[in-house]
Amino acid sequence: MNVLCFSVLAVLCSFASSAEWCYQSQSKNASHTCVGPDDWESVASACGRSKQSPINIVTKQVVFDSRLTPVQFTGYQETVNTVITNNGHTVQVKLPDKATISGANLGANYKAQQLHLHWGKNGGPGSEHTIDGEKYPMELHIVHIKEKYNSVEEAVGDPSGVAVLGFFYEESTNANNKYDGIINSLKNITHPGTNVTLPAVSLDMLILPHTELERYFRYQGSLTTPGCSEAVVWTVFEKPIPLSKQQLSAFSNLTFSDGTPMVNTFRPVQLRNGREVNYSGSYVFCVSTALLVSSVFTSFYALTV
Repeated sequence: MNVLCFSVLAVLCSFASSAEWCYQSQSKNASHTCVGPDDWESVASACGRSKQSPINIVTKQVVFDSRLTPVQFTGYQETVNTVITNNGHTVQVKLPDKATISGANLGANYKAQQLHLHWGKNGGPGSEHTIDGEKYPMELHIVHIKEKYNSVEEAVGDPSGVAVLGFFYEESTNANNKYDGIINSLKNITHPGTNVTLPAVSLDMLILPHTELERYFRYQGSLTTPGCSEAVVWTVFEKPIPLSKQQLSAFSNLTFSDGTPMVNTFRPVQLRNGREVNYSGSYVFCVSTALLVSSVFTSFYALTV
């Protein structure tokens, strides 16, 4: 009897470890047998732990931290020729080790490895993180690892081995021409496993000017896909990047491996479980300055009446 139980358990464990994970939009498809987000723990046990990402950021609960100085970007302005891929779950762009980030109380230098995106359907809600419950149309993740590591797989063994920069997108009345290269390439990678060269692109082209990135949220979390390793220092920027409705909708023309539209490619928000979310010190400075100015005017008025 015990032998039978152990045999059944072994088969179940083997199935769980080899099962294909997918997003909720796929798991609801009757013809697909993949494992949706609610059951990712069966695919990777870390997905059920207490420091998972994404989260809903409640602005009234964030803790201001003056150590969160502006992120120092190095090599983000360098133009490179790279490859953009439909990997069956998202669009991913491979990045050379040339671009790095530091400062901002990160505690180390991190080198960029890849970027990918999460989106909704035809420009509808699709970000992973939310702000006060608000979901943006799309979210960009630029994945970095500590310089001493050679891969993300190696870096996730360190609780702070990975640093991900998260950027929201918002719908704009005008197209963002800096995204032409990526948007135009999508029609050539509609099916999983396809890729195409993405020429003359820099990370600076894809994000906002550095002077507009001083306000951000910081917390400790995880990768947002299996294996969900809790090894990520998250930096989520407050100001969104503008894209037109047409540009946002272009991502919905891609397909999953079963041929269904690649839409709603996001993990639902996870419990914060008491984790502190910090906010960059620039806002504190602005508030302090405003209070100081207000105090000066009040004092001046008191002296003149």
